[in-house]
Amino acid sequence: MSLTLPRALPRTYRPYLLIAPAVAGAAYLLVYPLVRNIVISFQRYGMGELIRGDAKFVGFENYQKILGDGEFWTVVWRTLWWTTLNTALIMVIATLVALMIQRLRKVMRILVMSGLVLAWASPVIATTTVFQWLFASRYGVVNWVLVHLGFESYENYSWFANGPATFAILVVLIVWQSVPFAAITIHSALITVPTELYESARLDGASGSRMFRSITLPILRPIFGLVLSLEIIWTFTCFAQIWAISKGGPDGSTTTLPVYAYQIAQSLHRYDLAGAASTVTVLILVVMLIAYARQMFKEEADL
Repeated sequence: MSLTLPRALPRTYRPYLLIAPAVAGAAYLLVYPLVRNIVISFQRYGMGELIRGDAKFVGFENYQKILGDGEFWTVVWRTLWWTTLNTALIMVIATLVALMIQRLRKVMRILVMSGLVLAWASPVIATTTVFQWLFASRYGVVNWVLVHLGFESYENYSWFANGPATFAILVVLIVWQSVPFAAITIHSALITVPTELYESARLDGASGSRMFRSITLPILRPIFGLVLSLEIIWTFTCFAQIWAISKGGPDGSTTTLPVYAYQIAQSLHRYDLAGAASTVTVLILVVMLIAYARQMFKEEADL
């Protein structure tokens, strides 16, 4: 059964009509929750209002409470540090992996790429559970290895009771889950660079690092910019891994903005404050991405 369009409809508009259902569905699933969250952030919306459905608008009262809370700004700085650290590690490691793949023989390249795809395709919660097992205090592989290497102090050591240790484990987890996508994308871009440019540079005596700075990076700057933007969004809005492992603890050492908003909604049942925190989170992320995009476009114009 084929889809037929009205013959009176101009051909120019027919493709748009075909994709209209998909666009409408995406708008409903993405735009409506955002708009609803913004509306709630301007209302008094607790458990009672949720049941009765009689929420009243209170203006910027919720934003004043959130922005006037010292804990909120502590979480903001922690989230920025979390995003910066993860994104930097992901981009550096992914670039090195992509460069390594480019130099492997066909069989090894296929094996490495297959491993990256499998790691990338693993469900988030499944990978998170594996990391919990690895760092378990009594039966974890990490403690077992450290003890057998002579570090007796790690006998039954509880990683998730220590704030910096839990933060470090979460960083390793996020990097592990993010590097495959970034590495595969960068590798796909690397193979598009003309080999003649590298051959000419070698004849001129250029080193590998010089060729990367002078040839690879300028040509692939848009791809690096795209991957960096996606990784910033991924790490900044990361929630499931943090909540599954630590729920923002211990002592709030792993609480980021998405976790902070969820804690307010879950423990206090203040969906209005959570909505305000979520809206501020989106605004901070948008400002970061716009600032980075402007800087990237400025560098492109100066080239």
